[in-house]
Amino acid sequence: MPISETFKTRLYPQLDRIAKHFGTPFHIYDEAGLRATGQALKDAFAGAEGFREFFAVKALPNPFILTIMREMGFGFDCSSIPELMLARNAHVAPTDIMFTSNNTSEADFLAAAAHGGCILNLDDISLIGKVPLMPELICFRYNPGAKRSGNAIIGKPEEAKYGVSDGQIADAYRKAQERGAKRFGLHSMLASNELDYRYIVETARMLLDLCRRLELELNIRMEFVNIGGGLGIPYRPEDAPLDLPAMGREVCRLLEDFKKAYGYVPRLFTESGRYMSGPHGVLVTRVINRKDIYRTHIGVDSSMAALMRPAIYGAYHHIEAPGCEDRPLELVDVVGPLCENNDKFAIQRQLPHLEGGELLVIQDTGAHGHAMGFNYNGRLRPQELLLRTDSSVERIRRAENVTDYFATLIFEPDTLAAG
Repeated sequence: MPISETFKTRLYPQLDRIAKHFGTPFHIYDEAGLRATGQALKDAFAGAEGFREFFAVKALPNPFILTIMREMGFGFDCSSIPELMLARNAHVAPTDIMFTSNNTSEADFLAAAAHGGCILNLDDISLIGKVPLMPELICFRYNPGAKRSGNAIIGKPEEAKYGVSDGQIADAYRKAQERGAKRFGLHSMLASNELDYRYIVETARMLLDLCRRLELELNIRMEFVNIGGGLGIPYRPEDAPLDLPAMGREVCRLLEDFKKAYGYVPRLFTESGRYMSGPHGVLVTRVINRKDIYRTHIGVDSSMAALMRPAIYGAYHHIEAPGCEDRPLELVDVVGPLCENNDKFAIQRQLPHLEGGELLVIQDTGAHGHAMGFNYNGRLRPQELLLRTDSSVERIRRAENVTDYFATLIFEPDTLAAG
């Protein structure tokens, strides 16, 4: 859906000035929107004892953004060594970091254990013996298989590469105990960009039921349940937003019922990325060409190197052309300069008549936008800007340049002689 009116009110009146000062293309993020969503998440789960959000760093891995998340009291969910480095550089305690990865290497485990370690969330029972030093607190990612349905992005749970199966989960905790683990958590994330809050509620119910089952079987208690991320945002104008207050009320009721029944309750964790930052970023690009052949193609100065979700998922991102609203509409494809026919931000989209020079605002790019960028065709990723709460604009990442592109071709020669 279109970005918030408050974001528009602060951004659109000065968009031309920002574009002239910084040049295009650029992603720009809304600090006020980020903070408002963070507060809404905390308000929704205020009834959950010890609630904690672990922002998914993969969504928007920028130190300036992580600082805002830390200031809101959030931890970080990481899945690689660079993400661990970003989180630690945000000056949080080791226990403010959850490390969840799959097909994890020894180097990854050693990095996670460095500087006092972090919460280790294992994705596979086979990884237990590969952890160099089993921490006291361990968590597993649970995959219920055919017991639950997934959605389009992650797919059916039984077909997904993630998690410990239902038949393995008790044995996983048993083996972790044998290696020295004494404290435990439980995690699951079965769907991505889910707009039906009831699906998330059922995930919480599933995990609480599993907590009880594991307690009876193994005599262990879970300190926390992490219901994952997966909270959706309404990319299309006709999409209804996720009912966060209703979700919070129902999940908190499940926790209250659990405590009444068993005398204790695990802490509740989430790891939202898209929900936290997605609606609070846009990609601003300039029209540089109009091509009228069998279709009308609006060529812009950005490409899927800056936003690849439409190309790989067929994802919809709403597009506006500020200042052009009164022009007649026409059916166009909005395309970039890559030598790939799927380098398209929109296909057969109704937009105002456009010529060269106009600015387009491609919306909801605050998660998995810049982060998924790449360099095919020698295209370089754009700069990132931050619209501060006082309406000033700060560059928080410069655009890549050709020196960056060729940097990995500067190295010490190394040859293995023929054996």
